[in-house]
Amino acid sequence: MTVVVPYDSSRRSKAALDRASEFTDTNESVLSVAVIPNGNERYARERGWLDEGEEFDPKHIVDRLAAEVTEINPNASFEYVVASRYAQAGQIASEIRTFAKDRNARLVVLGSENAGRIVSNVSSVASTVTADSAYDVLIVRQPD
Repeated sequence: MTVVVPYDSSRRSKAALDRASEFTDTNESVLSVAVIPNGNERYARERGWLDEGEEFDPKHIVDRLAAEVTEINPNASFEYVVASRYAQAGQIASEIRTFAKDRNARLVVLGSENAGRIVSNVSSVASTVTADSAYDVLIVRQPD
């Protein structure tokens, strides 16, 4: 089984990735996943995936995210999913849910700032990811 950590370079996703190993058994692995909206330069810039003036390059973004994941948690693996260009939070959350189910996740460790409000903010992926009973969910609210 697997512990899945959605990763987007935010402080909370970094904290979730850092803490994920605390919840793995010896025969489990930590698998981090990023959902990348195809060609959405604005989305990538908002998350710090591109430097100023840098053009959208999916390979560069994937390499950058994989390096961040390895630096935070050397035992974690990294995968990514490409979503449609203007994917909203609901589609991104659906991609994460599908990913977690396909990898037979036992636990999803999710960094979310609004989890204290019953993870129901429309702009958050948290409400959709936590709604699935196929896996347990650990919500990391404190980034440090």
